[in-house]
Amino acid sequence: MLTALIGPLLFAALGGGWAYLNRKDRRTELLFTLILFQLLGAWGYRQEPTPGLLLLVGVLALMVFSMLLHTLLYSDERSARS
Repeated sequence: MLTALIGPLLFAALGGGWAYLNRKDRRTELLFTLILFQLLGAWGYRQEPTPGLLLLVGVLALMVFSMLLHTLLYSDERSARS
Protein backbone atom coordinates (compact mmCIF):
# COMPACT_ATOMS: atom_id res chain seq x y z
CA MET A 1 0.00 0.00 0.00
CA LEU A 2 2.95 2.31 0.64
CA THR A 3 4.09 2.03 -2.96
CA ALA A 4 0.62 2.92 -4.21
CA LEU A 5 0.19 5.94 -1.94
CA ILE A 6 3.69 7.40 -1.79
CA GLY A 7 3.23 9.41 -5.00
CA PRO A 8 -0.12 11.04 -4.20
CA LEU A 9 0.81 11.78 -0.58
CA LEU A 10 4.20 13.27 -1.46
CA PHE A 11 2.55 15.32 -4.20
CA ALA A 12 -0.07 16.52 -1.69
CA ALA A 13 2.65 17.49 0.79
CA LEU A 14 4.95 19.27 -1.66
CA GLY A 15 2.27 20.78 -3.89
CA GLY A 16 0.15 21.72 -0.90
CA GLY A 17 3.05 23.51 0.76
CA TRP A 18 3.81 25.45 -2.40
CA ALA A 19 0.17 26.34 -3.01
CA TYR A 20 -0.35 27.40 0.60
CA LEU A 21 2.52 29.86 0.39
CA ASN A 22 1.79 31.19 -3.11
CA ARG A 23 -2.01 31.04 -3.46
CA LYS A 24 -3.28 32.90 -0.42
CA ASP A 25 -6.73 33.47 -1.90
CA ARG A 26 -7.39 29.72 -2.30
CA ARG A 27 -6.23 28.45 1.10
CA THR A 28 -9.67 27.20 2.16
CA GLU A 29 -10.07 24.96 -0.87
CA LEU A 30 -6.47 23.79 -0.55
CA LEU A 31 -6.89 22.78 3.09
CA PHE A 32 -10.05 20.86 2.23
CA THR A 33 -8.20 18.99 -0.52
CA LEU A 34 -5.27 18.20 1.79
CA ILE A 35 -7.66 16.85 4.43
CA LEU A 36 -9.13 14.54 1.77
CA PHE A 37 -5.61 13.32 0.93
CA GLN A 38 -5.08 12.76 4.65
CA LEU A 39 -8.20 10.59 4.73
CA LEU A 40 -6.91 8.63 1.75
CA GLY A 41 -3.65 7.97 3.58
CA ALA A 42 -5.51 6.95 6.74
CA TRP A 43 -7.61 4.51 4.71
CA GLY A 44 -4.45 3.05 3.17
CA TYR A 45 -2.88 2.66 6.59
CA ARG A 46 -6.04 0.94 7.82
CA GLN A 47 -5.84 -1.54 4.94
CA GLU A 48 -2.15 -2.33 5.33
CA PRO A 49 -0.37 -0.83 8.37
CA THR A 50 3.32 -0.25 7.67
CA PRO A 51 5.74 2.04 9.53
CA GLY A 52 6.65 3.94 6.36
CA LEU A 53 3.06 4.77 5.55
CA LEU A 54 2.42 5.78 9.14
CA LEU A 55 5.38 8.16 8.98
CA LEU A 56 4.19 9.65 5.68
CA VAL A 57 0.62 10.08 6.91
CA GLY A 58 1.91 11.57 10.18
CA VAL A 59 4.09 14.13 8.41
CA LEU A 60 1.18 15.11 6.16
CA ALA A 61 -1.12 15.38 9.19
CA LEU A 62 1.36 17.62 11.00
CA MET A 63 1.70 19.80 7.93
CA VAL A 64 -2.07 20.10 7.42
CA PHE A 65 -2.59 20.85 11.12
CA SER A 66 0.03 23.61 11.10
CA MET A 67 -1.48 25.17 7.95
CA LEU A 68 -4.98 25.01 9.42
CA LEU A 69 -3.81 26.54 12.69
CA HIS A 70 -1.96 29.31 10.85
CA THR A 71 -5.04 30.06 8.75
CA LEU A 72 -7.32 30.18 11.78
CA LEU A 73 -5.00 32.35 13.87
CA TYR A 74 -4.00 34.87 11.20
CA SER A 75 -7.08 35.10 8.98
CA ASP A 76 -8.26 38.23 10.84
CA GLU A 77 -5.02 40.05 10.08
CA ARG A 78 -5.35 39.31 6.36
CA SER A 79 -8.93 40.55 6.20
CA ALA A 80 -8.06 43.69 8.23
CA ARG A 81 -5.28 44.63 5.80
CA SER A 82 -7.49 44.27 2.72
